[in-house]
Amino acid sequence: MADDWRTPDVEALLAAILRLDDIGETERFFRDLCTLTELRDMAQRWAVVRLLDAGLHYAEISRRTGASTATITRIASWLNHGEGGYRAMLDKLDATSRAGTNAYPVAGDR
Repeated sequence: MADDWRTPDVEALLAAILRLDDIGETERFFRDLCTLTELRDMAQRWAVVRLLDAGLHYAEISRRTGASTATITRIASWLNHGEGGYRAMLDKLDATSRAGTNAYPVAGDR
């Protein structure tokens, strides 16, 4: 049941995302794919993940992001006990930051 989300359509979407070359192309693709609300919700979740990783208290995260403490609790659960995707991306971005490279490639950076 937990793997019901892994459908051929999801796999095709993930494969398409992996083919995006730069921030501009990624912006255009996600803007066409998602509603503004969906984009804002995903951005809010990612902000919560980063603030949780920085050690901020739930109340402060809620104040900064507008996310409810219930949402923050769910995100914290996935950060600590989920598939490992949040942690992998945080680690990847941290390594990129330490290396002094651009975490958001522009055209031609790949």
